Amino acid sequence: MRTRHSYALAGLIALACGGGAAPMPQMATDPPAPERPDPVMEADTPATPTPPAAPVAAPAVAGLDTVRAGRFDNGRMWTFENPPSAYLRETYDIDADSVWFRRARLGALRIPGCSASFVSGDGLVLTNHHCAREHISAVSREGESLLDDGFYAESLDEERAIEEFEADRLIAIRDVTAEMDAALEGINEPQARSQARASAEEEIAARISEEYGGEDAGFEVEMVSLYNGGRTSAYVFRRYTDVRMVMAPELSVGYFGGDPDNFTYPRYALDFTFLRVYEDGDPLDTSENFFRWSETGVGSGDAVFMIGNPGSTSRIQTVAELEFRRDVSDKGLLAFVNNRIDALEAFYDMDPEAGEAMDLRNTIFSLINTQEAYGGILRGLHDPVILAKRRDQERAFQEALEADPELAEEYGGLIAQMAELQERKGEQAGGFGSFLAFASPDYEGAVLSRALFAFQYANGSRAGAPAEALEGVMTSLSEVPGQPPAMQELLLAARLRDIQASYGADSPLTTSLLGGRSPEDVAASIVAESVLADSAGAVDAVRSGTAGMGDPAMQLLGALISGIGPFQQALGPISAEEEQIAAALGRARFAVYGTDVPPDATFSLRIADGVVSQYDYNGTFAPVVTTFYGLYDRHYSHVAGGTGDGEWDLPGRWLDPPGDPDLSTPINFVSTNDIIGGNSGSPLVNADLELVGLAFDSNTEGLSGEYIFLTDRARAVSVDVRGILEALEEVYLAERIVEELRSGGN
Repeated sequence: MRTRHSYALAGLIALACGGGAAPMPQMATDPPAPERPDPVMEADTPATPTPPAAPVAAPAVAGLDTVRAGRFDNGRMWTFENPPSAYLRETYDIDADSVWFRRARLGALRIPGCSASFVSGDGLVLTNHHCAREHISAVSREGESLLDDGFYAESLDEERAIEEFEADRLIAIRDVTAEMDAALEGINEPQARSQARASAEEEIAARISEEYGGEDAGFEVEMVSLYNGGRTSAYVFRRYTDVRMVMAPELSVGYFGGDPDNFTYPRYALDFTFLRVYEDGDPLDTSENFFRWSETGVGSGDAVFMIGNPGSTSRIQTVAELEFRRDVSDKGLLAFVNNRIDALEAFYDMDPEAGEAMDLRNTIFSLINTQEAYGGILRGLHDPVILAKRRDQERAFQEALEADPELAEEYGGLIAQMAELQERKGEQAGGFGSFLAFASPDYEGAVLSRALFAFQYANGSRAGAPAEALEGVMTSLSEVPGQPPAMQELLLAARLRDIQASYGADSPLTTSLLGGRSPEDVAASIVAESVLADSAGAVDAVRSGTAGMGDPAMQLLGALISGIGPFQQALGPISAEEEQIAAALGRARFAVYGTDVPPDATFSLRIADGVVSQYDYNGTFAPVVTTFYGLYDRHYSHVAGGTGDGEWDLPGRWLDPPGDPDLSTPINFVSTNDIIGGNSGSPLVNADLELVGLAFDSNTEGLSGEYIFLTDRARAVSVDVRGILEALEEVYLAERIVEELRSGGN
């Protein structure tokens, strides 16, 4: 499941990570060829054995020097400013002209952390259940638990407004590369160049926004950097803020199989939700551009096109960068996530009522999703065949640069320079696992977050900071969310364990923090003794000076700063150099390959082609589609076997449906489309732009897609529109929506 939290978490960890965060052994036979050839099902590489569940040292593999990069290792996430019309015509024999791409673009939406699409002429929107999960909880009224029980609005009047929700429709794209290059000409110092780029982007965005009437008119301009800054586009969005909840199934159906089935296939989840966009109090008229519902669906070998907003990939990172992630940064991130899951689950088990009030279930679900995703990413990074493919790709790129004297002079040494930067970062390895998401309201003990603001206030007062600035610090202090003492202890202990594991038990930093005690004992004493553990008295304590450096939490923070400060100071210049070299490498790749190689994902709209195709796994074949038969079999098998623990429990209306569902109806299917976080909720359409599926996940074999795109066994997993329609009609009796989907609305 690809969820919004991945990008929120990525933002929180940027301080420590500097931005950077399945392959297969030789199979006896290749997967059966689909009816319509998949352009990446070529002899990319020998397949390699499925890695174990946890990263381990990779065994020696013979013949790695014969491994070669594949044509589409960098993926097939094509941009709309450079639509692959000729490629689609050659590969699928479809006439994807400018009108086709315009319809595809205007039928799609970007919502917080996810993708979505218009599916009727009356502003009806389809996305994933897991993309709307927190909003389903938010529209619940007193005495309701819509997340557990589901929701269906019988009429327009019953559709519930979602607060603080934005849906963006991409209406125009402008290539502003020349303007950006002119603004940066002659600026070579890394930090100065970064500042100049930010300033130029702001000026260009403001100018274009003014042309459209600006935010007050409902428009938003976003500068999109492609090829690591080698190209820049201005994306103009029409932003809609009146969005309402229309229908959502129960959590047990939308998240059927729970954590055990996440990133797996065969799968049986109805991970869908319907929303509606309104304008001036009425449903938005989308009659000219929406995806009509296909009742015939898809079959093996059919071409399908995913239109969505993939969040972030690193397919043009160098091998040295990937090795650093494997050994340091991603390894530290996974340890951080594991620690926070343990802490939050322990508190939820201790006090479920408080956990529900804090919406901890959704936070834990999101972290577990990240845990599984990064587990798969790390397994891929430990796979020697994947790294061999990346080395071959890097070798070919270096040779192409050296073959052109001008390119060689400008770009020839960049890969080596990037490798040297990774060695310098390695000297700061301990910090990458110790300071992730420091003082984050979701992942940090509130007592430590308050100590940070108290420290800023005390320092500002001594330095004679303006009263307005000091009041701003106090406002931030007062807004730190309250946490029960037990939760503060668990999260603070998790932070101390991070540091102990990353720097070592005997390091000066660990010793200064723990003094020979356990993380749990130190956390308990600080929460018990610090005046900053109490949200009600923290502000007054800071103003009065009670929460001075003698306070236990302030003493702990002082010791932490002795580690964070040098880490930040060392990493800052390295990160600026990395950014500059990455941008130069992006320009170099564009100079060599042009638009034949798509840029990395940037949570901006892309179209990814693929085919519906089975694959071999576990000694057999994963089917193209799963059905309602499998849904019920999964339920009854686990319930009868006593192994379900609720993950495969079906709600009452499914065990005794009011209608007569056809159990042979497809519910999920797999295809070779290029998918990554942010694609959740993406529509899958056929060549006629009819909606055939709703993307919601990849299989576990596809998690290495973050840095390489392989399709011998990696698959995108989608909800089949036939399953959605059958559920609406026979289980939820949602005739209003069924009629709207079939007629197209209006």
